[in-house]
Amino acid sequence: MCELAFAVDNLLPTPCHRVVNRRWLIWFALFIGLDTAAYFFWHYRQEHRFDVPIRQAALRYGLPPALVKAVVWRESNFDAEAVGKAGEIGLMQLMDDAAHEWAGAARLTSFEHECVFDPRTNTLAGSYYLAKLLRRYAGTDNPLPYALSDYNAGRGNVLKWMTGAARTNSAAFVTQIGFPSTRDYVLAITGRYAKYRSEFH
Repeated sequence: MCELAFAVDNLLPTPCHRVVNRRWLIWFALFIGLDTAAYFFWHYRQEHRFDVPIRQAALRYGLPPALVKAVVWRESNFDAEAVGKAGEIGLMQLMDDAAHEWAGAARLTSFEHECVFDPRTNTLAGSYYLAKLLRRYAGTDNPLPYALSDYNAGRGNVLKWMTGAARTNSAAFVTQIGFPSTRDYVLAITGRYAKYRSEFH
């Protein structure tokens, strides 16, 4: 019994061990806290560093800044150097034709597709193009799902999905979007648009 009691006593932590363990837990908690804070700071900075050009471009073409920012979020996750599989580039992932269409409307005499790697140029060109798509579907009850579908999948596919009530009813249209990825795209941007509205006054 005495030997067993001695063995058990040896397993109990001494006050010194308790101090060491407590210090280790404090340092561990501090490390986790700092690491978490650093992540949220980086995420916040990443998500807000283009707010100025986004606001300026959106207002230039009569769009809500929150909508443009939501498109930037979904298209490139705020990566100004992003390049898509089909050659789309920049924050709003613009194709060559869309970029040059904006450049022509802006009367730029010297312009290359690569110019839209610049965040300000990209958001201007992208906002111009998005505003054009919204006007294209002005005869519907809510042009946004149609315009976003066009931005993602092209006008030809949107016309295929605009049958029956979906010609003018946006809720019906969303259910008839033939590509699950495009439907997810529309719903994701719509949801993020609502989230960003509080950031722009």
